[in-house]
Amino acid sequence: MGWFGTAFVGAVVGLFGWKFHRARDRFRLWLAVVLGATGATIAKLAGNLSGAFYDGQTLEWLASVLAAMFAVMLLGGLFRKA
Repeated sequence: MGWFGTAFVGAVVGLFGWKFHRARDRFRLWLAVVLGATGATIAKLAGNLSGAFYDGQTLEWLASVLAAMFAVMLLGGLFRKA
């Protein structure tokens, strides 16, 4: 999976995270999508730099999805408290 694929997967996870979060009326859709894509990209970069996984491995997909989910969850939690 290339960089575009990673960003796309993160954006889709961000979209679904926004859709199913209770506080979706308080934070914007574009912010959740961008944050999901950024989280997935950072996870891919960290994994490649540390040597934990390489392009196309299953662990890369898992790390990208989990990082995007965590980023959107964190954002939703911050906006729910405000």
